[in-house]
Amino acid sequence: MRGKLLFLGGLAAGFVLGARAGREKYEDLKATALKIKESPTVQEAAGVVQEQATRLYSEGKTKVTDKLANSRFAESDLGQRLMGSSESTTPAIERDMMATTGPSKTTPSGGTSF
Repeated sequence: MRGKLLFLGGLAAGFVLGARAGREKYEDLKATALKIKESPTVQEAAGVVQEQATRLYSEGKTKVTDKLANSRFAESDLGQRLMGSSESTTPAIERDMMATTGPSKTTPSGGTSF
């Protein structure tokens, strides 16, 4: 019984000391990550990546739309709704993408905020 109590006491002391050291390390890592995120170099790189992603999305959307428009799928009711040839001028696929991604947030430096 005494061994178990000694073990539990050591476990509790280790937990308390580890939690204090762990919290300090966590705060250090958090501060470092924030510094890196706010760095102008990282912000510039994020802006470049955002521009490339937007360009690739547009090119891919155009290719898929062209291929679907020239297929039997475009003749179906679902195809016509997705391709935007019904009541709306914005295709349903694009509306859904805008609804899930929302407008992009930019920082004053022109980079994207993550």
